[in-house]
Amino acid sequence: MSGPLLKLSGVTAFYGAIQALKGVDLEVAPGEIVTLIGANGAGKSTLMMTICGSPHARHGQILYDGRDITALPTHEIMHMGLAQSPEGRRIFGRMTVHENLLMGAQVVAMRNYAATRDMVFTLFPRLKERLTQRGGTLSGGEQQMLAIGRALMSQPRLLLLDEPSLGLAPLVVRQIFGAIRQLNRDTGLTVLLVEQNAFQALRLAHRGYVLVNGAVTMAGSGAELLARPEIRAAYLEGGH
Repeated sequence: MSGPLLKLSGVTAFYGAIQALKGVDLEVAPGEIVTLIGANGAGKSTLMMTICGSPHARHGQILYDGRDITALPTHEIMHMGLAQSPEGRRIFGRMTVHENLLMGAQVVAMRNYAATRDMVFTLFPRLKERLTQRGGTLSGGEQQMLAIGRALMSQPRLLLLDEPSLGLAPLVVRQIFGAIRQLNRDTGLTVLLVEQNAFQALRLAHRGYVLVNGAVTMAGSGAELLARPEIRAAYLEGGH
Protein backbone atom coordinates (compact mmCIF):
# COMPACT_ATOMS: atom_id res chain seq x y z
CA MET A 1 0.00 0.00 0.00
CA SER A 2 1.27 3.46 -0.82
CA GLY A 3 0.29 6.55 1.11
CA PRO A 4 -0.82 6.91 4.72
CA LEU A 5 -2.70 4.20 6.57
CA LEU A 6 -4.80 6.89 8.28
CA LYS A 7 -5.48 10.37 6.93
CA LEU A 8 -7.68 13.10 8.39
CA SER A 9 -8.45 16.11 6.19
CA GLY A 10 -10.23 19.17 7.56
CA VAL A 11 -12.06 17.17 10.22
CA THR A 12 -14.51 19.01 12.48
CA ALA A 13 -16.56 17.45 15.26
CA PHE A 14 -19.11 18.75 17.72
CA TYR A 15 -20.58 17.77 21.08
CA GLY A 16 -23.99 19.39 20.90
CA ALA A 17 -23.33 23.04 20.05
CA ILE A 18 -19.69 22.90 21.17
CA GLN A 19 -17.10 22.52 18.42
CA ALA A 20 -14.43 20.14 19.70
CA LEU A 21 -12.33 19.71 16.52
CA LYS A 22 -11.59 22.58 14.13
CA GLY A 23 -10.37 21.42 10.75
CA VAL A 24 -7.82 18.81 11.86
CA ASP A 25 -5.32 17.47 9.30
CA LEU A 26 -3.31 14.44 10.41
CA GLU A 27 -1.56 11.48 8.79
CA VAL A 28 -0.20 8.18 10.10
CA ALA A 29 1.98 6.11 7.76
CA PRO A 30 2.17 2.31 7.98
CA GLY A 31 4.60 1.23 10.70
CA GLU A 32 4.73 4.62 12.41
CA ILE A 33 4.13 5.61 16.00
CA VAL A 34 2.48 9.02 15.90
CA THR A 35 1.57 10.91 19.05
CA LEU A 36 -0.92 13.66 19.68
CA ILE A 37 -0.12 15.86 22.67
CA GLY A 38 -2.04 18.73 24.22
CA ALA A 39 -3.53 20.03 27.43
CA ASN A 40 -6.72 18.76 29.06
CA GLY A 41 -9.71 19.74 26.95
CA ALA A 42 -7.69 20.23 23.76
CA GLY A 43 -9.80 17.67 21.89
CA LYS A 44 -7.39 14.72 21.87
CA SER A 45 -9.87 12.07 23.04
CA THR A 46 -12.59 13.55 20.81
CA LEU A 47 -10.30 13.06 17.84
CA MET A 48 -9.78 9.41 18.78
CA MET A 49 -13.52 8.84 19.17
CA THR A 50 -14.24 10.63 15.87
CA ILE A 51 -11.87 8.29 14.04
CA CYS A 52 -13.93 5.44 15.52
CA GLY A 53 -17.21 6.99 14.38
CA SER A 54 -18.63 8.33 17.64
CA PRO A 55 -19.18 11.24 17.22
CA HIS A 56 -19.11 11.36 13.42
CA ALA A 57 -17.11 14.14 11.80
CA ARG A 58 -19.37 17.07 10.87
CA HIS A 59 -17.06 18.16 8.04
CA GLY A 60 -13.92 16.82 6.44
CA GLN A 61 -12.85 13.29 5.59
CA ILE A 62 -11.25 10.34 7.37
CA LEU A 63 -9.50 7.78 5.17
CA TYR A 64 -8.28 4.41 6.47
CA ASP A 65 -6.21 2.30 4.10
CA GLY A 66 -7.51 4.49 1.27
CA ARG A 67 -11.17 3.93 2.16
CA ASP A 68 -13.48 6.71 3.32
CA ILE A 69 -14.69 5.74 6.81
CA THR A 70 -16.03 9.18 7.77
CA ALA A 71 -19.69 8.14 7.92
CA LEU A 72 -19.32 4.46 8.79
CA PRO A 73 -20.75 3.07 12.06
CA THR A 74 -18.25 2.16 14.77
CA HIS A 75 -18.68 -1.62 14.51
CA GLU A 76 -17.83 -1.57 10.79
CA ILE A 77 -14.73 0.53 11.44
CA MET A 78 -13.54 -1.86 14.15
CA HIS A 79 -13.86 -4.80 11.75
CA MET A 80 -11.49 -3.11 9.30
CA GLY A 81 -8.39 -3.56 11.44
CA LEU A 82 -8.56 -0.68 13.92
CA ALA A 83 -8.55 -1.24 17.67
CA GLN A 84 -8.77 1.24 20.52
CA SER A 85 -7.55 1.13 24.09
CA PRO A 86 -9.76 3.91 25.43
CA GLU A 87 -9.11 6.56 28.06
CA GLY A 88 -10.01 5.17 31.48
CA ARG A 89 -9.28 1.58 30.31
CA ARG A 90 -12.96 0.44 30.38
CA ILE A 91 -12.17 -3.19 30.91
CA PHE A 92 -14.95 -5.58 31.95
CA GLY A 93 -14.44 -5.50 35.72
CA ARG A 94 -16.52 -8.58 36.57
CA MET A 95 -14.89 -10.69 33.89
CA THR A 96 -11.57 -12.47 34.36
CA VAL A 97 -8.43 -11.47 32.47
CA HIS A 98 -9.00 -14.48 30.22
CA GLU A 99 -12.60 -13.46 29.48
CA ASN A 100 -11.56 -9.87 28.72
CA LEU A 101 -9.02 -11.13 26.19
CA LEU A 102 -11.65 -13.40 24.64
CA MET A 103 -13.91 -10.37 24.16
CA GLY A 104 -11.15 -8.60 22.25
CA ALA A 105 -10.71 -11.60 19.96
CA GLN A 106 -14.39 -11.71 18.93
CA VAL A 107 -13.79 -9.14 16.18
CA VAL A 108 -11.63 -11.62 14.24
CA ALA A 109 -13.71 -14.72 15.07
CA MET A 110 -10.88 -16.18 17.18
CA ARG A 111 -8.46 -16.41 14.23
CA ASN A 112 -4.94 -17.21 15.50
CA TYR A 113 -6.20 -16.79 19.06
CA ALA A 114 -3.49 -18.81 20.83
CA ALA A 115 -0.60 -17.14 18.99
CA THR A 116 -2.02 -13.65 19.59
CA ARG A 117 -2.62 -14.37 23.28
CA ASP A 118 0.94 -15.68 23.65
CA MET A 119 2.22 -12.45 22.08
CA VAL A 120 0.19 -10.43 24.62
CA PHE A 121 1.62 -12.54 27.47
CA THR A 122 5.16 -11.95 26.18
CA LEU A 123 4.52 -8.19 26.26
CA PHE A 124 2.71 -8.30 29.61
CA PRO A 125 3.71 -11.40 31.64
CA ARG A 126 1.64 -10.13 34.58
CA LEU A 127 -1.56 -10.86 32.63
CA LYS A 128 -0.63 -14.53 32.37
CA GLU A 129 -0.13 -14.64 36.13
CA ARG A 130 -3.55 -13.02 36.65
CA LEU A 131 -5.43 -15.02 34.01
CA THR A 132 -8.28 -16.18 36.27
CA GLN A 133 -8.49 -12.96 38.30
CA ARG A 134 -11.36 -10.53 37.79
CA GLY A 135 -10.40 -7.39 35.91
CA GLY A 136 -11.84 -5.09 38.56
CA THR A 137 -9.45 -6.46 41.21
CA LEU A 138 -6.29 -5.72 39.20
CA SER A 139 -4.02 -2.77 39.96
CA GLY A 140 -4.27 0.31 37.75
CA GLY A 141 -1.18 -0.68 35.79
CA GLU A 142 -2.45 -4.23 35.29
CA GLN A 143 -5.81 -2.89 34.11
CA GLN A 144 -4.00 -0.73 31.54
CA MET A 145 -2.02 -3.74 30.36
CA LEU A 146 -5.29 -5.65 30.03
CA ALA A 147 -6.94 -2.83 28.07
CA ILE A 148 -4.04 -2.80 25.60
CA GLY A 149 -3.93 -6.59 25.51
CA ARG A 150 -7.67 -6.79 24.80
CA ALA A 151 -7.23 -4.35 21.88
CA LEU A 152 -4.32 -6.38 20.52
CA MET A 153 -6.42 -9.56 20.54
CA SER A 154 -8.32 -8.21 17.53
CA GLN A 155 -5.02 -8.32 15.59
CA PRO A 156 -5.27 -4.70 14.44
CA ARG A 157 -3.22 -2.93 11.78
CA LEU A 158 -3.75 0.38 13.60
CA LEU A 159 -3.81 0.64 17.40
CA LEU A 160 -5.34 3.76 18.95
CA LEU A 161 -4.04 4.36 22.48
CA ASP A 162 -5.79 7.03 24.55
CA GLU A 163 -3.85 8.21 27.64
CA PRO A 164 -2.20 4.86 28.49
CA SER A 165 -0.05 6.46 31.24
CA LEU A 166 -2.89 8.26 33.02
CA GLY A 167 -2.72 7.79 36.80
CA LEU A 168 0.10 5.26 36.72
CA ALA A 169 3.37 5.18 38.65
CA PRO A 170 6.52 6.11 36.66
CA LEU A 171 7.86 2.53 36.70
CA VAL A 172 4.62 1.18 35.24
CA VAL A 173 4.56 3.98 32.66
CA ARG A 174 8.02 2.92 31.48
CA GLN A 175 6.82 -0.70 31.20
CA ILE A 176 3.79 0.33 29.14
CA PHE A 177 5.80 2.56 26.78
CA GLY A 178 8.49 -0.11 26.48
CA ALA A 179 5.86 -2.63 25.41
CA ILE A 180 4.50 -0.23 22.77
CA ARG A 181 8.01 0.34 21.39
CA GLN A 182 8.70 -3.41 21.32
CA LEU A 183 5.40 -4.13 19.60
CA ASN A 184 6.07 -1.55 16.91
CA ARG A 185 9.66 -2.69 16.38
CA ASP A 186 8.94 -6.44 16.29
CA THR A 187 5.61 -6.52 14.42
CA GLY A 188 5.46 -3.21 12.55
CA LEU A 189 2.16 -2.35 14.20
CA THR A 190 1.05 1.22 13.46
CA VAL A 191 0.16 3.24 16.57
CA LEU A 192 -1.66 6.54 17.13
CA LEU A 193 -1.04 7.62 20.70
CA VAL A 194 -2.81 10.34 22.66
CA GLU A 195 -0.82 11.36 25.73
CA GLN A 196 -0.55 14.05 28.39
CA ASN A 197 2.91 12.76 29.28
CA ALA A 198 4.51 14.69 26.43
CA PHE A 199 8.09 13.79 27.31
CA GLN A 200 7.53 10.02 27.20
CA ALA A 201 5.25 10.24 24.17
CA LEU A 202 7.62 12.33 22.06
CA ARG A 203 10.58 10.13 22.97
CA LEU A 204 8.59 7.11 21.79
CA ALA A 205 6.99 8.56 18.65
CA HIS A 206 8.40 8.88 15.16
CA ARG A 207 6.26 11.99 14.66
CA GLY A 208 3.97 14.16 16.74
CA TYR A 209 1.18 16.71 16.49
CA VAL A 210 0.26 19.39 19.04
CA LEU A 211 -3.47 20.01 19.51
CA VAL A 212 -4.64 23.29 21.06
CA ASN A 213 -8.34 24.09 21.42
CA GLY A 214 -9.33 21.55 18.78
CA ALA A 215 -6.78 22.62 16.15
CA VAL A 216 -3.33 21.31 15.19
CA THR A 217 -0.82 24.08 15.90
CA MET A 218 2.47 22.24 15.34
CA ALA A 219 3.79 19.03 13.79
CA GLY A 220 7.18 17.40 13.38
CA SER A 221 9.34 14.48 14.40
CA GLY A 222 9.33 13.51 18.05
CA ALA A 223 12.90 14.81 18.44
CA GLU A 224 12.06 18.11 16.72
CA LEU A 225 9.08 18.76 18.96
CA LEU A 226 11.04 17.81 22.09
CA ALA A 227 13.63 20.40 21.16
CA ARG A 228 11.15 23.25 20.57
CA PRO A 229 11.33 25.77 23.44
CA GLU A 230 7.59 26.48 23.31
CA ILE A 231 6.85 22.75 23.69
CA ARG A 232 9.24 22.50 26.61
CA ALA A 233 7.68 25.52 28.27
CA ALA A 234 4.09 24.36 27.78
CA TYR A 235 4.39 20.63 28.39
CA LEU A 236 7.78 19.65 29.81
CA GLU A 237 8.82 22.22 32.39
CA GLY A 238 8.64 21.18 36.01
CA GLY A 239 9.88 17.66 35.48
CA HIS A 240 9.17 14.72 33.20
